[in-house]
Amino acid sequence: MAGTLKRIGPAYLAASATDIYAPPASTMYIVIRHIHVANVTNAVVTFTLYIGATGGSAGGTELYKLKQVGANDAVDYFPMQRMASTDFLSGLASAGSSLVITVEYEQFVV
Repeated sequence: MAGTLKRIGPAYLAASATDIYAPPASTMYIVIRHIHVANVTNAVVTFTLYIGATGGSAGGTELYKLKQVGANDAVDYFPMQRMASTDFLSGLASAGSSLVITVEYEQFVV
């Protein structure tokens, strides 16, 4: 059974832990295919991404921890990460309005 391809963003990563995506209740699961994080500033900025509870920033739930993105550079991640409808993708940047995140995923619904 094929899912539906979808996209979140592009949107700025906040400077405090914030939900980036939570699958709708009608979703069996999603599979994250690609995460792109672009630094739109002239300085190195770090980010951390989590999968877990809403607004999550609990140790042990990190996909990335303080990952550096060079000035005017980008990081691409192709995780094939499965998320249940009860999971949240959340994250933060070391400086607000510096990193732009785009997430591409496949959604499988009930």
